[in-house]
Amino acid sequence: MSIESPDLAPSGGTAISEGPGARTAVIIPAAGKGVRLGPGAPKALRVLSGTPMLIHAVRATARARAVGLVVVVAPAGGTTEVRALLDENELSGVVVVPGGETRQESVRLGLDVLPPSVDTVLVHDAARPLVPAETVDAVADAVRNGAPAVVPALPVTDTVKEVEPHGEGGPEPVTGTPDRSRLRAVQTPQGFARKVLVEAHARVALQGEGATDDAGMVERLGVDVVVVPGHEEAFKVTRPLDLVLAEAVLARRRARDAY
Repeated sequence: MSIESPDLAPSGGTAISEGPGARTAVIIPAAGKGVRLGPGAPKALRVLSGTPMLIHAVRATARARAVGLVVVVAPAGGTTEVRALLDENELSGVVVVPGGETRQESVRLGLDVLPPSVDTVLVHDAARPLVPAETVDAVADAVRNGAPAVVPALPVTDTVKEVEPHGEGGPEPVTGTPDRSRLRAVQTPQGFARKVLVEAHARVALQGEGATDDAGMVERLGVDVVVVPGHEEAFKVTRPLDLVLAEAVLARRRARDAY
C-alpha cells in the first residue's frame, strides 16, 4: 500500500495528497460504541493480544496489494486519540476523520475526504480485525473487473427460521424456513465503484440508526451486487466469546508463520 500523509486544508478540513497507487481506498468506520461487548473502551479500541482491534484491521487492509489509501472514521471526540494510536503503531500515513451519529453517516464522511483519483471504495468493519489480505484483494479485483458492488460471504451452515418477532424474549412463532443453499453470511470489506456508493449515500435517506450494510443501500437503487468467497477468519467481533476466538486465531497465526 502507498499512502500519502494528510495535509490540513486552509479551511481546516483534510486534504489528501493523490499518491500514484491511490485508486482504491478503504474506509474503516470505527465510531461505534460496541455495547454488546460490555462496558469499556469503544469496540474498535478493544485489545487483542495487546493491540487494539482497529490497528489489526488497518494492518489487515493495508497489506492488500490493491489498497492505496486507508481512511479511519473515528469517534467524533476521539480523533486525537486514534491519530496518536496509529502513529504509535507506525501507521502515520492513515487518514483520520471524525465520524457521525450512525454508521451510514460515518461512511459518508469518509467518502467526502477521498481524492478524485480514487475510483474503487472498500468499506470494512473495524470489528473484523483478522480479515486476510487475499479477501480484500478479491473484493477489489471484482470491482475493478466491472462489478459495481461486491460482498465477500460464506455459505450459511445453520438452518435459519423466519419468525414473528415479539421483542420480549419469549416464544416467537415461526413463519418460514428459507432454503439454506440460497443463503450467504455477508462479511466485509464490501467493495463498490465509487460513483455507485456515492449515489447510494446521496439517495438513501437516513432512517432510524441508518443503514448497517452499504450493499443493502446499493441494492435499493436497483444496482446488482455480486458475492465472492469470504473467509472464516473475517468474522465479526461482537460478543465476549468472539474476543476469545480472535485471540485463538492470532495465537495460531503466530505459531504458524510468526504473525
